Amino acid sequence: MPASHPHWRLALILALLTAALWGVLPIALRIVTGAMDPITVTWYRFGTAAVLLGVYLTLSGGLPRLSGESWATRGLLLAAALGLTANYVLFVVGVQMTTPATTVTVNQLANVFLLLGGLLLFHERFGKLQWCGLLILLAGQLLFFNRRLPLLFTTDSRTGFGVVLVTIGSLCWAGYGLAQKQLLKRLTSAQVLWLFYVGGMLMLWPWAHPSRITALDAPQHVALLFCALNTLIAYGAFAEAMKLWQVTRVTALVATTPLFTLLAALLAASWLRLASAAEPLNALSVAGAIAVVAGSALCALGSRRPAPAAP
Repeated sequence: MPASHPHWRLALILALLTAALWGVLPIALRIVTGAMDPITVTWYRFGTAAVLLGVYLTLSGGLPRLSGESWATRGLLLAAALGLTANYVLFVVGVQMTTPATTVTVNQLANVFLLLGGLLLFHERFGKLQWCGLLILLAGQLLFFNRRLPLLFTTDSRTGFGVVLVTIGSLCWAGYGLAQKQLLKRLTSAQVLWLFYVGGMLMLWPWAHPSRITALDAPQHVALLFCALNTLIAYGAFAEAMKLWQVTRVTALVATTPLFTLLAALLAASWLRLASAAEPLNALSVAGAIAVVAGSALCALGSRRPAPAAP
């Protein structure tokens, strides 16, 4: 490992922690949505993250002030907050309508959409390995769903409609990511995320039903708390790993998220008797999940030529 990255071991642990947290998240969502609707779950997640991150920013003197920002910056903040909020809600709906493994595997398209957005908007370029990775990822998606392909291509089925919603959510996440890239020129990542969390909480308030928390049993309370803390911890670990190691290596490790979801779903089916969390798998499905991970990693690690200079 290059000497220029003395903390690579810590970064590796943090990146794997991020993948594990994001991988287990849909299992927890599946548990809590048995008694709480997706909008209220998302509202609690945003609210908890906003309060905790707000306390940190207040103590560190880093709360953002938008009074001096341009209308363009404010518009980007609104667009990004809408995209992130839509992604969160549609992800939870996807978990309800399909399975955790299905939702996470389809959600890998978010990285592809983000990369394609970089090609179109920021004039980045794909290397040969990245194009190869994209093809492998798409082929892996087809292999993973080989037993459900007829259902995926019709919105008449619950599974097919769920996949459509998760795909739309992936597009929304890519839009959020592209907007955030511009916003980070003006604000820190913690400030941007806090504004997104506060904005999402306010946008969802008219449709949220916080009182439904009283209907949760003990395991559902634990699951909701885990979901609420997951975003803050996972994004914090991800950000720290990005500081300590190369972005492409961290991204490639985070691409293993579907494998953690498959493992968590199997454990949930056997330990928690949450049979609906498990995705029916055969040899082609397993090969497809591995291909999705490999394709995502190639997209991240493939060499990219520098973009041409602006005229």
